[in-house]
Amino acid sequence: MNFEPVLENKRVLLQPLQAVHLPDLWQIASDASLWAIQLNKLETEQDLEKYIQKGLAERAAKESIPFVIIDKQENRIVGCTRYMGLSLLHKRTEIGSTWITPALHGSGLNKAMKYAMLQYAFEEMDLNRVEFKTDELNTQSRHAILSLGCTQEGVFRRHMITSTGRVRNTVYFSMLKEEWPEIKQRVFGKYDF
Repeated sequence: MNFEPVLENKRVLLQPLQAVHLPDLWQIASDASLWAIQLNKLETEQDLEKYIQKGLAERAAKESIPFVIIDKQENRIVGCTRYMGLSLLHKRTEIGSTWITPALHGSGLNKAMKYAMLQYAFEEMDLNRVEFKTDELNTQSRHAILSLGCTQEGVFRRHMITSTGRVRNTVYFSMLKEEWPEIKQRVFGKYDF
């Protein structure tokens, strides 16, 4: 399996995360509004460096496939995402650890990116299941995940402790391989990705 794929459509380019992406990513990550309802905060450039190194180590261990997100309309790096918790044995992954410059929230970029990732997961990686999870308080993320055609499976109560010490409830969502063809047509068919 390729742990450094390049995913692309008309709107977005996902390239394998590399250490050299630190300066471009720091310009985005330094916006504190990104971390208001996140598990972890990237408050310093060193925090971001550790985040990148963790992603690279997980890729080397075949547990994760981290990407930088490039908006093709602006021709620049605008965030990060990854396949994480990858289990080839059980044919599943999670799409997560996604953050995008706030200026592009609601622009359609996230939907184009998720389309590329879901398409690759089901049609190339031949996975059975893609999972998403988010903080119960993150209503923007919850609505975005539902708009992809995912099914909410439940809430894991008192599931994680955030970097601020808050105990978070986590909402789980999924999409199954059998659901993908219908969702691909119904949800994504109206877009020209």
